[in-house]
Amino acid sequence: MIKKLWPYTRGYRRWILFGVLCSASEAVFELLLPLVMADIVDTGIPAGDMPYILRRGALMVLMALISMSLGIGSAFLSSRAGLGFGANLRRAQYEHIQDFSFRNIEKFSTASLVTRLTNDCNMLQMSLIMGMRLLIRAPVMLVSALVLAVSISLKLSRVFLVALPLLLVLIILIVKHVSPMFGKLQERTDDVNLTVQENLSAIRVVKSFVREDCEEKKFQSRNDALRDISEKAFGFVVMNMPVMMLITYGAIIAVMWYGAPLVQAGELEVGLLSTFFTYITQVLISLMMVSMIMMMLTRAIACGKRIIEVLDEVPDISDGAAAPDLAVSNGSVDFDHVYFKYNDGAEKWNLLDISLHIPSGATVGIIGSTGSAKSTLVQLIPRLYEAQEGTVRVGGRPVQDYTMEHLRDAVSMVLQKNTLFSGTIRENLLWGDEKASDADIEAACEAACAAEFIHKMPDGYDTDLGQGGVNVSGGQKQRLCIARAILKKPKVLILDDSTSAVDTATDAKIRAAFRTQLPDTTKIIIAQRIISVMDADLIVVMDDGRIADVGTHEELMKTSEIYRDVYQSQQEGASIDG
Repeated sequence: MIKKLWPYTRGYRRWILFGVLCSASEAVFELLLPLVMADIVDTGIPAGDMPYILRRGALMVLMALISMSLGIGSAFLSSRAGLGFGANLRRAQYEHIQDFSFRNIEKFSTASLVTRLTNDCNMLQMSLIMGMRLLIRAPVMLVSALVLAVSISLKLSRVFLVALPLLLVLIILIVKHVSPMFGKLQERTDDVNLTVQENLSAIRVVKSFVREDCEEKKFQSRNDALRDISEKAFGFVVMNMPVMMLITYGAIIAVMWYGAPLVQAGELEVGLLSTFFTYITQVLISLMMVSMIMMMLTRAIACGKRIIEVLDEVPDISDGAAAPDLAVSNGSVDFDHVYFKYNDGAEKWNLLDISLHIPSGATVGIIGSTGSAKSTLVQLIPRLYEAQEGTVRVGGRPVQDYTMEHLRDAVSMVLQKNTLFSGTIRENLLWGDEKASDADIEAACEAACAAEFIHKMPDGYDTDLGQGGVNVSGGQKQRLCIARAILKKPKVLILDDSTSAVDTATDAKIRAAFRTQLPDTTKIIIAQRIISVMDADLIVVMDDGRIADVGTHEELMKTSEIYRDVYQSQQEGASIDG
């Protein structure tokens, strides 16, 4: 794990080195102070030598100031290194996630990825900060104080033969029990974050169905699970302190019991005995610090494993052997005996033996019942998913020949779930082309029938949409997403049921604009309403992952029973509504 995480300390390694040196030096100066104090007690005070006492006292003040300066330096350097390490780790995860396909993201879940980017990274950066301070300081103080204590009195040092093994056994037992709990703790945190994310993103649905009580119960259940595992994990950690204090104070009592006769017999001076007390306390406190570090590292290891899982995840769609400079020449699309399933272990194919040719510049409609794999089919074109068998071609070349940047730059897709981002209308539209002029923006919005409502807004194109576009209706959101896609000037434009929230008149205007303003762009329109695709050059009828029929509206009315049934049912429905 250290080997995999160490590269992310790049740029901060000198801070780590200097911080470690400061921490170790601080511990050494703290350990030397009791020896100077012992000189004052055993030499200066009995002799009444005030100049000697003042000189040694001044030396103690100087050593204390140096120790304090080293402590401040260590705190500053460790904080800088830890925060920089955390920032590097978050950036690396975030950039790697950008290369994930839909399949990779679905493997972890969005809530879990958010937890790994925030909570887990925070834990690792805190571990580095505390580790630089304590992980160096504690062992240095432990070993140095132990050596100095033995040099003062070998007899009294036998106390360590009992105290140290007890403390080590206690640390091992606690770490052994706590380690698996911290892994579960992070999983429970994922569950709570998932519940919160779902509730807040779907708050309108929750309120419209009056399901607040249900959501509260769901949150309470997962929150209680997080609390329970936290209580178990930190319960062991809390037990650590009183047990260790018991052993520490027991050792001090033992030193008093055996040290007093040594002083009376003249084998040990009072100042050295008091110094021995200081060292034994520092030895045992150092062990307590080690135990605290072990608790922190145990949780950090659990978090580190989760982060490494993300960093080690290999995107199942990559540029591979793609030609770096190859651009899409035209909008033709071909499916050549394509097979696809979301789960490689699944028995059933989601797409089964798909073969289809779409000429460049054509308008193609795709219809079919829910679950017929219409959306799955078009998502293979920009390689949002990868076909397991067969070949998908764009511009006459397999999609794998293009880099994903060039391929997706040539394919504009408006998904079923329309997404707008916080910011103004203009900022959202510029996602299509960040260099677009005002005239280009206006033309795209006219084609998408969005200009008519934008001009009525108080600030026009500079109107703030709020988070996720909450200030516009579903139909307006769809038209803005279509305008954004048009602004990209793609070779292939895919609309995945993207006009379902607009009326039929507006739908017709948008399709008419496509014919006049995007004559060379291949338009692929997935729709539930046949009226939205009946004037297309080609209509594809999907049924249970297969292409059932292909043809124009007139041809399908004669040859396709599925198409004819859908058309007649929609016509009857329109008559009843009328």
